[in-house]
Amino acid sequence: QVQLVETGGGLVQAGGSLRLSCAASGRGIFVINDMGWYRQAPGKQRELVATITRGGSTNYADSVKGRFTISRDNAKNTVYLQMNSLKPEDTAVYYCAARILVLAPTPKIESDYWGQGTQVTVSS
Repeated sequence: QVQLVETGGGLVQAGGSLRLSCAASGRGIFVINDMGWYRQAPGKQRELVATITRGGSTNYADSVKGRFTISRDNAKNTVYLQMNSLKPEDTAVYYCAARILVLAPTPKIESDYWGQGTQVTVSS
């Protein structure tokens, strides 16, 4: 079983910065392909924030371009989201996601895994 655990959320003033981390762990052998961050604000649908391929190609929502940076450390099975110039509208629960292929002990088709979410609150 593979698990994703996010850390780094919290309360910050507008204009401030936060860094989120998400580490994948589990027993067996698995390959992590695309990783990403999504967010869900109260009363709204979950939306994409940023994604990164295993090779490092990135994609961002227009609302965060120039302010957020996604990166990953494949050796640590970890993805990061550096968030700068935060705005109150960035307030949401942030979820980590990863597309993972499990090879052992029991091979499984490539599937999407999600973290439990971490709250980010930006005060004005």
